Amino acid sequence: MAKSPRWAALLALMLTLITALATVLPAGSVHADENTDANSPVAGQTFRIATDTTFAPFEFRDSTGEMIGIDIDLMRAIAEREGFTVQIQSLGFNAALQALSANQVDAVIAGMSITDARKQVYDFTDSYFQSGVQRAIAKDNTEITSYDDLAGKTVVVKTGSEGETYAKSIQAQYGFEVDSVDQSSTMYETVKSGNAVAVIDDYPVLAYGIAQNNGLKTVTDKVPGGDYGVAVNKGMNADFVTAFNAGLASLKADGTYQSILDKYLADPSANASGQGSFLQLAQQAFPALMIGLRNTLVITAVSFAVAMVLGFAFGLLRVGKSRLLNGVAKVFVAVFRGTPLLVWAFFFYFGVPQLIGRPVNIWVAGVLTLALNSGAYITEIVRGAVKSVDPGQLEAARSLGLGYGKSMQRVVLPQAVKIATPSLINQLVIMLKDSSLLLAIGFGELLYQGQQIYAANFRVTETLLLVAIIYFVAISLLTWLANVVDRRINR
Repeated sequence: MAKSPRWAALLALMLTLITALATVLPAGSVHADENTDANSPVAGQTFRIATDTTFAPFEFRDSTGEMIGIDIDLMRAIAEREGFTVQIQSLGFNAALQALSANQVDAVIAGMSITDARKQVYDFTDSYFQSGVQRAIAKDNTEITSYDDLAGKTVVVKTGSEGETYAKSIQAQYGFEVDSVDQSSTMYETVKSGNAVAVIDDYPVLAYGIAQNNGLKTVTDKVPGGDYGVAVNKGMNADFVTAFNAGLASLKADGTYQSILDKYLADPSANASGQGSFLQLAQQAFPALMIGLRNTLVITAVSFAVAMVLGFAFGLLRVGKSRLLNGVAKVFVAVFRGTPLLVWAFFFYFGVPQLIGRPVNIWVAGVLTLALNSGAYITEIVRGAVKSVDPGQLEAARSLGLGYGKSMQRVVLPQAVKIATPSLINQLVIMLKDSSLLLAIGFGELLYQGQQIYAANFRVTETLLLVAIIYFVAISLLTWLANVVDRRINR
């Protein structure tokens, strides 16, 4: 089939505009300086480290998008001290553990408590922080003063955290329900919205959030808890563990370790970024959100181009004469249209590496996820459009001596493309919005960047409003552009 000139022109224009937006992302690597420890077992090596930058003050992003926090500073200081290089990748906590299991990364540092259950799966470094938990309620709540007041009510905790472990250990004693969510900021919003009466969280995280004016207040003393450690896969990266432990001991001996803690814990309000007007928030968030918008547009354009190729190819197979090829196209549509997009994102980024024995680039995983899913829908759009063309058109072309292929190319497909154009534009808009699901594997699209911002400043509603405005403007402009190109080509 010859390429449709109208859609070739549209895609070319989209890619040109997106390329004009592209800039180079700052590297997430930290390199050792010249004064490295030559005796370190990992000197000169590079390690991929996963983290969860929604866990301030241990790991979060500042207003410029730079990863900071106790864990980040500590890892960078130890890497410099021991002479190795780290490439830090921001994922959600659960996604970070899946990336570790898939050997996409070498270690996870994310305020991770060392527990007996986790020791069955991971090896840990020495403890770098002794934590504890504390309970907080909404600032204007005067009814909840003790654990006894929680009977019959809901307490929110973060999945996989020490707060969740503690809450479940006392749940039966005090008779409350436990609701587990994936982010600290989500916990606090749940309490503020009245969907839970209290939160039990790691006390440094809670103290930082309160200093950021997250709308809560503590009502109980800290409960001593467990230890945080860096996790590696069982039986792997023993030299990294040894080097981390040596570097940690060295930092403690010369006072660097304590200075890192004091930077974030002595005065949590010193790192506060939650104050200011909405316009000030927009100004601070704009650079990071534009990076997210650029990534969203680029992966949408690339994925849509691939999806168009797949959709037209399988669409023609669906209307072809071969039963075998028609069956192949049917299976393609059934598989990718009948399964959730998020399942494929996890499969391509975490599952495939375990099958092929090597990491998969996150852009590749994202494009495969979006393109295959959208390609299945475009297949049915193409099939429907071809079927909508009057069969007499094909018969007339054949009667004039044109073969089946030429008749489809010269007569049927131009009309089918015109019929399919509105649905294809709609599919492009759907794909742009669906790209937000890739935040689950740590892809830095627009919603992911917004998530990183409100994880540090706890201004969830305002940040999401900014994200929604940018999505609306981007989708409106994209739809307008597609319609303009369509009108000029199809008139």
